[in-house]
Amino acid sequence: MSTADSAAWTRAIRESARRLGRAIRIMEVCGTHTHVIGRAGLRTLFPDTLELISGPGCPVCVTAQRDIEKTLALASMPGVTLCTFGDMLRVPGHTSSLERDRARGADVRVVYSPADAVDLARDNPHLKIVFLGIGFETTAPAVAAAIQRAREWNLDNFWCLALHKRVEPVLEAVLADPVRLDAFLTPGHVSVILGAEVFAPLAERHAIPCVATGFAPEDVLEGVAMLLRLLEEGKSGSFVQYTRAIRPGGNPRAQEIMADVFEESPAEWRGLGLIPESGLRLRPEYQRFDAALHFEIPEPTAEDLPGCQCGSVLRGLLAPAQCPHFGKRCTPRAPLGPCMVSSEGSCAARYRYG
Repeated sequence: MSTADSAAWTRAIRESARRLGRAIRIMEVCGTHTHVIGRAGLRTLFPDTLELISGPGCPVCVTAQRDIEKTLALASMPGVTLCTFGDMLRVPGHTSSLERDRARGADVRVVYSPADAVDLARDNPHLKIVFLGIGFETTAPAVAAAIQRAREWNLDNFWCLALHKRVEPVLEAVLADPVRLDAFLTPGHVSVILGAEVFAPLAERHAIPCVATGFAPEDVLEGVAMLLRLLEEGKSGSFVQYTRAIRPGGNPRAQEIMADVFEESPAEWRGLGLIPESGLRLRPEYQRFDAALHFEIPEPTAEDLPGCQCGSVLRGLLAPAQCPHFGKRCTPRAPLGPCMVSSEGSCAARYRYG
């Protein structure tokens, strides 16, 4: 982090906070922002009147317990090879986890790209390959492109369990909670795909400013300074700090690929329940690749894990350290829920960085 830049933005933050003269609560939506803030110790630079609250921006964390149980059911099916990103391995279910199931003999493989799973299906026609589609609009285009490739190759041994989420609808749900928020640091990578304009209607409806921010510590400091200045000026709307990557309108090609394969659907979120139009499901012409339709997955319990407070943390109602189990019954080695497991989880960030 540039010392000169960080000092300048810190001064701007403190001066704006002094002029505002009241408590300010900003939600950083993205889990990557949460970890950057913790790793760089940015909270120590802020005045006492400024509070940053972690939001529902960790894709693993927001995955509903019912969907976690579905992934475990799929992994236990004979002949199924479940491909997933590594963050999902240690997320606990009611009786197991993908990591434990793999140790017991389930064929669970970590991939670094959805294209890897399609290649695995092409090269191993005797295997039933299921890719676990987790993420926001950031990863959805790559998953959509992989499914397009599976159709192009006419694969009959590849499926996707589509559990993708959309960011804008969940922010609407968060604002409906009894938690007062003054502004949002919105995810820079989602805005790279969709354009920061996607958050403008929400910002205008609720008369709050949003700033799409990059992922270096000085990006976050500048984003916070921008938000405080906007609050001083009484301005709402969606603005961009991450100008080196975000373009007006986002990435049209990525949007086109995503829209070809997926359509909006209701989705269940951990701690927030069913949110209309907040998910992405496969369009009818791609449903032969839908694992939820192809495999007979038992309907699992929707109950959260005993003692897990991830739902309240994701809604901004509870700070990680306020959970009675934080650092005691719940640690990265023995997590009670996904917020302590994921590399983007707010509990993991608070435990690691203090």
